[in-house]
Amino acid sequence: MTTQPHILVVDDHRDIRDALAKYLEKNGMRATTAANAVAMDAALKAGRFDLLVLDVMMPGEDGLSVCRRLRAGGTLPILMLTALGDDTDRIVGLEVGADDYLAKPFNPRELLARIKAILRRAGPAAPSGGALAGRRLAFDRWLLDTDRRTLTCDDGADVPLTSAEFRLLTAFLERPRFVLSRSQLLDLTSGRAAQVFDRTIDNQISRLRRKIERDPAKPELIATHWGGGYSLAADVREVAP
Repeated sequence: MTTQPHILVVDDHRDIRDALAKYLEKNGMRATTAANAVAMDAALKAGRFDLLVLDVMMPGEDGLSVCRRLRAGGTLPILMLTALGDDTDRIVGLEVGADDYLAKPFNPRELLARIKAILRRAGPAAPSGGALAGRRLAFDRWLLDTDRRTLTCDDGADVPLTSAEFRLLTAFLERPRFVLSRSQLLDLTSGRAAQVFDRTIDNQISRLRRKIERDPAKPELIATHWGGGYSLAADVREVAP
């Protein structure tokens, strides 16, 4: 299965962000939109993205500040948009870490070409759970070694995990007590969008519960939020080797 690149479009003008999202989806990509930095932060926490299209002139935290902040803590590719055509503004954007820069108004075909070029340079997105690589994480009575992909109970018993179960568990461990929808979980674990009546995540949740819950019929670790999704109802701490 070929994974569709997932693009996060952040622009305070609804007509622009919605039109961009539709154009990207028409051209084989998935798109999520956010109206400001606060909504963007929530989307980044809940999902996995291959590239950020970021408007400079936004109310609240502006695009340059957002780019500088994101660059300090990550490597997500960023393409900046601005209504200003001034060279100084473009240079500042590149200096704070943007991968490319495009002035409004722009041709959507040029934007698409620039996105594809950035994605080619960036290479494949890091797999889900990559941020946890090389770490040992404890929650409730369990210890997960992310390098060895082993899950150990406090009685010393090892519990085998399939690749799908490992990706699902790491998605929860990266976001403890955060409610994740079925669509978000499918995106984080498989890099694809949910289809109507898709029960993949529900089936994986059931299998994971059978392995980590004291009583799978009365789950306490993976909580169900009716109409909302699932969350890990436990604190997570890192354990030294």
